[in-house]
Amino acid sequence: MDRYALKLLLVLTVVLVFAFSAEAVTLKLTDFDSDRINDFGGGMGAWDKDPADTTQGCLETFDTEVKHGKKGASLKLEYDVDSPNPAYNGFWTKLEGNDLSSYNALVFWVKGDPDAGYTTRFKIELKNEQGDIGRFIVTGVSDNWTKIVVPFKDFKGISDFSNISELVIIFDDIIATEKEGIIYIDDIAFTNRQKLR
Repeated sequence: MDRYALKLLLVLTVVLVFAFSAEAVTLKLTDFDSDRINDFGGGMGAWDKDPADTTQGCLETFDTEVKHGKKGASLKLEYDVDSPNPAYNGFWTKLEGNDLSSYNALVFWVKGDPDAGYTTRFKIELKNEQGDIGRFIVTGVSDNWTKIVVPFKDFKGISDFSNISELVIIFDDIIATEKEGIIYIDDIAFTNRQKLR
């Protein structure tokens, strides 16, 4: 092999190594295309602050008509926090203590229902096995599918991502811009992108 070919091979190797190391690695949590178990083996479901209070609540279903992408389903959350009492509810999924310390962001897609109405903001939480809770307020929900990327550093209240126990979506009467409506969520994952914002 001559000197020119050797240099070219070296340059190509460096370029390929850089390209693969700069590429984001994604770990899928759920795309809601199958049953009520996520890819980590954890369950999921809607929850209410007070199930006995019929003036508030959240109902989850999988919707095959409204989804991100061309196949499968999305999570449809019909929420109501229009109550004379303090009101909050939402959706949870267990992460089974998975180690997410090699990732740096939560990624998902969200869309509001223009006919039923929807809040343009809601809260999400990540919890770890030590009891720490990281909170972030999602904004910018619209009628169109929007990709939400939340860097782990923006979850206030948590710094250890080595044993994450739960992801929670919360609608409450203080944050919600519309007190009842429908939100769709799809393709929840974790990423380790180098550049987030």
